[in-house]
Amino acid sequence: MIKEVIVVEGKDDTAAIRRAVEADTIETGGSAIGQAVLKRIALAQQRRGVIIFTDPDHAGERIRKIVAAKVPGCKHAFITQAQAEYKGDIGVENAAPEIVREALRNLRTEYDGAVSQLTMEDLIAAGLIVHPEAASRRLIVGNALGIGYCNGKQFYKRCAMFQISREEFEAALEHLESKI
Repeated sequence: MIKEVIVVEGKDDTAAIRRAVEADTIETGGSAIGQAVLKRIALAQQRRGVIIFTDPDHAGERIRKIVAAKVPGCKHAFITQAQAEYKGDIGVENAAPEIVREALRNLRTEYDGAVSQLTMEDLIAAGLIVHPEAASRRLIVGNALGIGYCNGKQFYKRCAMFQISREEFEAALEHLESKI
């Protein structure tokens, strides 16, 4: 049984989580998250802790951002788009149970007010921003770091929020170089 309550987008995501682990979930019902849902998530955070596990797409990232802003201190589970894709549909509901379990083993915890160990210059030098292929490079590095895909500014914020060390960053860059 997972101690924390897992925040997902919908009932199909809940079913995928329950195929993989024994856990309680709160469904946001999509990207229009109501105040009542946010209050339940805040209560769950106070009592048991919260893991945000949303789809690796624009809507899922929007939900993750809203919940994290309203309910500080959440843990985050990430899967890649490839792990969540089935017949052109991207979602947690498509992930195999082992992928869900792996994401839950590799949680990232927010650390609000964290100072980044990396600089924007590090991201530029790595070709993760201000580079013709920056988006595809960020996708590979973000997946290697377990922080998912996001734009350059958000990538920098996640590196700080999740306290990505220089060593982790360099290992992810080595992974990137092996992929290209």
